[in-house]
This record gives sequence, C-alpha cells and structure tokens, in this order.
Amino acid sequence: MIAVLAIVMYFVALLAIGWRAERGAERSARGYYLAGGGLGSLALFFALFGTNCSPFVLMGIPGQGYHDGLGIFSLNAPIIALVVPLTMWLVGVPARAMATRLDCVSPAELYAKRLDSRAAGLVLVAAFALFTLPYMVTGLQGCGIALAQQFPEHMSRRFGAALALLVALCYTLLGGMRATAWTNVAQGALFLVVMVAAACAVLGELGGPALAFERLAAERADLVVLDRAKPRFATEAFASHSLAIALTVVCFPHMLARLMAAKGEATLRDSCRWYPLALALLWTSAVLVGVFGALLAPGMVGRASDGIFPAMVARTFGAEWSVLGTLAVLAAAMSTLDAQLLTLGSMASRDLAPGGGRQGRGLALERWILAGVGVATLGLHELVERWQWSIFELAQFSFSGYVMLFPTIVLGLSWRRFTATGAIASIVAGIGMLAACQAGLVPLHGWLPVAPAFATAALAAVIGSLASRPTAPERLRQAFGA
Repeated sequence: MIAVLAIVMYFVALLAIGWRAERGAERSARGYYLAGGGLGSLALFFALFGTNCSPFVLMGIPGQGYHDGLGIFSLNAPIIALVVPLTMWLVGVPARAMATRLDCVSPAELYAKRLDSRAAGLVLVAAFALFTLPYMVTGLQGCGIALAQQFPEHMSRRFGAALALLVALCYTLLGGMRATAWTNVAQGALFLVVMVAAACAVLGELGGPALAFERLAAERADLVVLDRAKPRFATEAFASHSLAIALTVVCFPHMLARLMAAKGEATLRDSCRWYPLALALLWTSAVLVGVFGALLAPGMVGRASDGIFPAMVARTFGAEWSVLGTLAVLAAAMSTLDAQLLTLGSMASRDLAPGGGRQGRGLALERWILAGVGVATLGLHELVERWQWSIFELAQFSFSGYVMLFPTIVLGLSWRRFTATGAIASIVAGIGMLAACQAGLVPLHGWLPVAPAFATAALAAVIGSLASRPTAPERLRQAFGA
C-alpha cells in the first residue's frame, strides 16, 4: 500500500509541476520549447544532470559492474565527469548565442539556418530521430523493470513502461521546457540521494568499506582488477569507448536544447562547475552497488543484472522502503524521456511541419506528433524486449551513432567555412561507415566501430566543406554576429 501511494504521489507531483509551468509559461514557441531562454543556474544544472542520467546510469552501469567489476568506473566516469562539462561549455556558449541571433528553437533548426540549408536540417532531424528513439527505449526498459519488480503480481514490464511514458508525455505537453526543467530538479535530487544511500547501505551490510573490499578480493578477485583480457577492456576497445562517451553527450539533441535554453553564460558556467562533482558521486555509487551486489545476490545472468540496483535497495532498505529504488529509476528515466519527447516534438514542429511551429496549428500538430512518437517508442520497446537487448547494449548503439554528428555540431558553431554539403557528407559517411563496421565489412583490429566511423565523419566534413560553395556572407554575419 505504501509503494502504491508513493508512486501515485510522485506521478501527481509531476503533473502538478507541469500544470503550474503551463500557467506561467510565455505564450510562444520559444517560451514553450526553450522556456524563453531563461533557465537559471539551478534549473539548468538539474536539467542537464537529470537529462543525461538515464537508466543507463542507474541500471545499466550497476548491471555491467555486476559482471565486469570496478573497471566499469574507469571506462566511463572520468570522461563523463571531466570531458563532458568541457564540451558542454565549448558548444553551449556559441549554440545559445547563435540560436538567439537566428531565432531558433530546435537544434536541427539552428543548423539549418546556420548552414542556410533545409536539406541539412532534415538530415539532422533524421539522424537525431534514428539514435534518440532507441535511447528512449532504455528509459522505458528502466521504468518497466522497476515497476514490474515492485509489483510482480500486478504489473508487467510493458504496462509499467507505457504508464511512465503516459505521465511523462502529459506533463511535457502541459508545460514544455519549463515543466521538464523543474521536474528534473525534483527527479535529479531524488535519484542522486537514493543511489548514494543505496551504495552506503550495501557497504554497511558487508561490514563497512574495508571489510567489503576484503571480501570482494577474497571471493571475486576478478571484479577488483581491470582485466585487459576482457574484450571490453582491451586497449583499442577501451580507447574507442572513451571516445564515444567523451563526444556523445553534447550531440544529444535534448542536451543541445537545454544548452540553448540557458539564461546566460554565467548559468552555463555554474552548471559546468557543479556537473563533475555530481557525476562523480553518482557514478561511484552506481558502480559500487553493482560490484558489491554480485556478492550479496550472485547468480544473475546476462541482462538480468539490469535489476541489481532496485534489488539492492529492496534488500538493504527493507520491503517497505524498496519503493525508493523504483522511484529513483522512474526519476532517472523520465527526466531523460521528457526532454527527448519535447526535443523531437520541437523538431517535428519547427523543421517538418508546415508553418514552422507557429502558434495554433504548429503546437497542436506537435502534440499529435508527440503522441505518435510515444506509440513508435512503445513499438520499438516491444521489439527490444523480444530481441533481449540490455539497457547497456542499446545505449551503446545510440551513443555510437550520436558521435557521428559531433563534427557537424562543433564545426557548425566554430568554422565559418563549414557548409551544408560538408554536414550532409559527414553525417551520411559516418553513419555508413559505422554500419559497415558493425556488419563486419571493415576490419577493426580490436577497435570498436565508432573509432573508424568518427574519423570518416570528420574527414568527410572537411573535404565536403572545402569542395563546396561557401555559405553566403550575409548568413554568416547573422549567425556569428560579426
């Protein structure tokens, strides 16, 4: 009964925030999609932090740590904590300024106007959708697993995923960016506190940190060392994965939209300063839960380990408080899912819909499109459940794809000679090489497909730009402000 009441109260609170945001929102497309470009330091930090911390972190990382040990921390955390804030600053400052000058609302619209090419914008929309929809499925997976574990006799994974999607869709449609930003404040604080508390509780059950690590070394020495013999930790694969993690986050369209919504450079600077501290705390806790969960709950095979975090919360907090793990997973999943829904909707309205997202028809059409996106995501979720892809595997697919957009994202903001031809060539060549590598058509010599594919995308961006007509000088002056 306590669990049902807690989840109902959580959903009602999110809807109330969405309703309140709708009443105070600026009545314009920019107000709806970007909160009028007025997100302050606190809202922006949690919008970025919450949006980036999906079930990949709360369930995928503990699940992978369960099998691969402490090395999972070195595979991701240092890059995310140190490099990602730097890329957010280097991209966020010019993206926000350029979006304001060109009156852009969606990430694809920003690059379509900067490159003076609707075709480039449409290619970006297609690429963003291709890699965002599978990433959205990881959120639904996390919600489905958490709710099914909480109510094993009354709720299936599919129903839990659909319920979470419905609630996220409702408050996003109500209040737009303002709703998603302020719900992210509550959600980010919730899952950070619960994850840290869970790690402390797991270590406490094992007698404290010292005894826990002694037992780990004695019983599961394979989880203590970074074993280069494992394919994931081989030098080439390790470097490839680090490359993907370092470059992918700033290419998320929902992260770009958050950066474009910042109130000013000072708010961006504050968020980038706080980000490493919060990420280090969260990731350390997530890895510890998974690794020491292998001692407390051995025997999980394959993707079953995706449920180790809620299982450890239930074990250490007790049955009555196990709902906290469920709420934390829901918070992480929905804080990403709402941003993805809003950003895909903005691109559908501004880049695809007739009328360019004008009030009235544009926003009404966007709501119908968002419903369609929700249905498509549920359909893809069903396929993924049948194929038995884990959250970690699905996220890796999306992350590798996003990296192919990095040359376009960065060069479009920093290199005036970069052209629409260069952007299209970069995206198409990069994704093509990625597919060829994943299909085994290109020898990799230990590298992951993302490495040669990224090199191809970068080379195509430069060659395509230098071989094509420069963007009109007047458009460059409008975009760069000089």
